[in-house]
Amino acid sequence: MIDPRVNRALAFTYQNPVLLLQQLLRFRTVNPPGNELACLQFVQDVLASAGVPSRLLGHHSARPNLIARLAGAGTAQPLLLHGHVDVVAAEEPQWQYPPFAGVIENGYVWGRGALDMKGGLAMMLSALLRARMSGLTLPGDVIVTLVCDEEAGSDLGAKYLVKDWAHLFDGVKYAIGEFGGFMQTIDGQPFFPIMVAEKQICWMTATFRGPTGHGSVPKADMAMTKLGRMLNMLDRTPLPIHVPPVMQTMLGAIASGVSAPVARDLRDLTSADQADAALSRLGETGRRLAPLLRNTISPTIVQGGEKINVIPAEVTLQLDGRLLPGQTPDDLLLGIRALVGEDVDLVVDRYDWSPAEPDLGWFGTLATILQEMRPDAIPLPSVLGGVTDGRFFARLGIQTYGYLPTPLPNEFDAMSAIHAPNERIPVDSLEFGTQAILTALQRAPA
Repeated sequence: MIDPRVNRALAFTYQNPVLLLQQLLRFRTVNPPGNELACLQFVQDVLASAGVPSRLLGHHSARPNLIARLAGAGTAQPLLLHGHVDVVAAEEPQWQYPPFAGVIENGYVWGRGALDMKGGLAMMLSALLRARMSGLTLPGDVIVTLVCDEEAGSDLGAKYLVKDWAHLFDGVKYAIGEFGGFMQTIDGQPFFPIMVAEKQICWMTATFRGPTGHGSVPKADMAMTKLGRMLNMLDRTPLPIHVPPVMQTMLGAIASGVSAPVARDLRDLTSADQADAALSRLGETGRRLAPLLRNTISPTIVQGGEKINVIPAEVTLQLDGRLLPGQTPDDLLLGIRALVGEDVDLVVDRYDWSPAEPDLGWFGTLATILQEMRPDAIPLPSVLGGVTDGRFFARLGIQTYGYLPTPLPNEFDAMSAIHAPNERIPVDSLEFGTQAILTALQRAPA
């Protein structure tokens, strides 16, 4: 029972995910510095108005994380809903509408975080509020975890909670999180990707050394020259093709819904000899799939030299490496060495592990819900080229499904809109996603 003394107006209002998203967007939670506290206190007030208790836990009081738990009937496993409230920066002059105003125009809600991932948070929270306010008893407990710091590595957010508060997630096997459900059209067929696996962070530093001296006397094999050779090689030669089992499943699911020529190209992606030609034939679809078929390495930061007339003895290059499921940092080091040789020192600075194989035990239920709601769209298990907080919850044995079902117009590429100016989400898709998540909570596995 909800305490009759509690003011339930907030809970009634924010059962509407559009209104809730608008309010969430108005909190400037740009990370750095984050400033997530006020946003999380607002969510805490909304949950309290529905009689759902929550607490704020953080390494720093100014940057906490919110944990809430709605008790269920105990006939199913507890489920975790997790997401982040921080967002990346927004250069306001580049926006058609102010990025922190929650404007509704042309059928979209505009704002930084509309897709990544305050829109998803609005779906999750509205689904929970609807269950609570309608008196619906869900089969299992639902744990809501809203975190800070995801956009800067999650050290203060999910990583901290998993390390210091793991017991709060006891008994959880499955979770719903971000980066899945954004509808994509391939060969005229709509698909709902459900993220079940993600690549792994493997950040590295390459150090080049060479002779120093006066800038007026060039020398052979300078550190800068070695840097240039490596950059040129990385630009011209991609790392080898690898197709882990989860990617084979994803490609097979796509092939089942497209024309025979496209399906043939998708099958060719599993062959190292034919993959690059097939990617080229697939056009835009190939561009999206390419990073999911190999480990990748992107040069991002160069440091070296102090004076324009002094040849530096040492230059460093920071590299954003991403590993496929099942691959290790040693695999990436071997791949780079095969391209650039031994004339560079390579050090792994950060490696965030994620499982080689996903647990698909709840996938069928989630896919069935989407098929019921949108029969023309095919659900498929997908691999994410980036990373989510799911990689940290995986350390507790929790499988995260990226499941924020978002129908999209054919001309709208959600992945290109994330972190870009004019980020936005269709108004109608918020209701669709809320209903899908609410149904998923009602079908928690026993």
